[in-house]
Amino acid sequence: METRDKDTVKAEVERASSRILELIDIKGTATEPGAMTMPCSDDYYQEEPYYVLHPWSLYKAPFAELQKGMNRLRVELPKDGWTITKDGRDGTIGNSPQIVAESKGREVMVDVRLHKEVKAEKSPAMLEVTVQSRCYRSPVTPTASEG
Repeated sequence: METRDKDTVKAEVERASSRILELIDIKGTATEPGAMTMPCSDDYYQEEPYYVLHPWSLYKAPFAELQKGMNRLRVELPKDGWTITKDGRDGTIGNSPQIVAESKGREVMVDVRLHKEVKAEKSPAMLEVTVQSRCYRSPVTPTASEG
């Protein structure tokens, strides 16, 4: 498993997220929280190895515009060096359209889902985007010797 600095991987994932937002090219509102590190194991007390996860959504845009943004991703992601590995439905109750793509050069994947508005749940139409790195180990840092 490759060793990489967490801050470097985090910055790469956030850059990929920003680029995807540019490719979608919709005037809407994106959620704010940034990327975070997560353990690759199911044991959340274990910090290593880790991956970087950046989930966000784009909303406050008409559903038709969100659909256009999803369609733009189908065209623009491959031009931008991404390989689309899935383009279909996500298999959930809502059976939302889903695109999954990976960029081998950046070691990053993206999962984009288009959700319709659900008025009964007060859930707006949105594009749900998850950008994630592969798993890495942190570099070993020398510890200061006690003297």
